[in-house]
Amino acid sequence: MYTQEQLARRKASPWTRVVSILAPTQFIAFIISFYFVLQFIVTNQGYFAATVSVWIKISLLWAITLAGMLWEKDMYGHYFMAREFFLEDCGNLVAMLTHNAYFIVQALGCSQRDVMLVMLFAYCTYLFNFGQFMVKYFKSLRQRFALARENGGWQE
Repeated sequence: MYTQEQLARRKASPWTRVVSILAPTQFIAFIISFYFVLQFIVTNQGYFAATVSVWIKISLLWAITLAGMLWEKDMYGHYFMAREFFLEDCGNLVAMLTHNAYFIVQALGCSQRDVMLVMLFAYCTYLFNFGQFMVKYFKSLRQRFALARENGGWQE
């Protein structure tokens, strides 16, 4: 999955740490926001809490996307759509488009319920993209464990 040179660049990149903090933070924000969005859709109550949680989730998605682009530049020399992360970047692009559709439906004056239904769909795209990155993460982890066994030490 990674060459020795790429592992060294991964370890040296400050964006590795940033992404490793933002990813679980975004996932926690997703769980909380998903609850508030679903609660509003079911009960028609709690629109303000759902809206604030959506803003936080979208902000975190932008933050991790930008940090991920900088990480990808450090690793592969491309800010986006590097061959090694092409499918994951496509998934991220879809998640970004669907999350930002929130602002479009707001500007169009759609009902609160419709706005939250758009976010529910956006969250489905996020889950798909999250799954893509988790598969990539576990492959990387397996590779680093194998290298650690061979070399007698852990590669971060």
